[in-house]
Amino acid sequence: MTHASFAYLTNTSFGGFCHAPSLVLRANAPFVVAGVAWDGSVTNRPGARFGPHQIRRASHMLCDAVHPYFDVSPTAYLADVGDLQLPNTSLESMRAALIPQARELIEKHHMLWLGGDHSITLPLLRAYRAHYKQALALIHFDAHCDTWQDHFSEPSGHGTWTYEAIKEGLVDPKLTVQIGLRSSAERSVREYVQDQGGVIYTARALRGLVSPWQLEEVISGIRQRIEDRPVYLTLDIDCLDPAFAPGTGTPEPGGLSSSQVLTFLEELGDLNWVGMDVCEVSPPYDHAELTSNAAATFAWTYLSAQMRHKSLA
Repeated sequence: MTHASFAYLTNTSFGGFCHAPSLVLRANAPFVVAGVAWDGSVTNRPGARFGPHQIRRASHMLCDAVHPYFDVSPTAYLADVGDLQLPNTSLESMRAALIPQARELIEKHHMLWLGGDHSITLPLLRAYRAHYKQALALIHFDAHCDTWQDHFSEPSGHGTWTYEAIKEGLVDPKLTVQIGLRSSAERSVREYVQDQGGVIYTARALRGLVSPWQLEEVISGIRQRIEDRPVYLTLDIDCLDPAFAPGTGTPEPGGLSSSQVLTFLEELGDLNWVGMDVCEVSPPYDHAELTSNAAATFAWTYLSAQMRHKSLA
């Protein structure tokens, strides 16, 4: 059986992200949203397969979607392809099916991917690496380093993808930035990216730094490191403290605030971004839809920044 239309996959007939029409109706849209509704690699609480639907639903309350900082709306330039049809029980089969679909979309559009657990980022990076024919810069928001060499005795999963991406040459370790890390891990794993020449801004190091002025040194350091290299953004919603994002599979106390993440997205909006994913939103644990609302706002802010800095507005 090759048909993979599961009951929980989002149907965009009634409006996609920010009420965007289907890609069928707006085939030349510069920006496209796609859901990757997979959570077969979670190690704690499942449910991220329902993330794309709830993020889209939350985005509908952004109304006309005119961003208050960038003063633009991406809606006229946006389409939504819905959730990609993928195998649902095998990680390797899912990744093998995702890569060609991702490459086809990347060739024509600037993509926003809605996860799904964080294991989806590895095949997406494989698709981007093939498209750009060079290792990408990477900015990675997360509570977890995702640089374990195995996944609870399994070879790959949502906690190994960063290690695998560096080993495969998908990303340049010296141009890799991790933000918000705070989970337990032995030193060799926790500081792997830094040992490879990258930089880590832990949640502890960022405590109390919220505004653009307070984060100026950090923002400047990231900008100087990345320069104009093609850079991919992956945002695990558990980078936020559980007070801001309870609906996630592996919550870690002591995390970032929504305001901190928004400052990063706004101040770094003019980097040479090539795409973004938002992962690990698990609606079954999302009290008052706090998590899906945060995820939708982060995605909308990213798209609005692209609108402003690519002079489409």
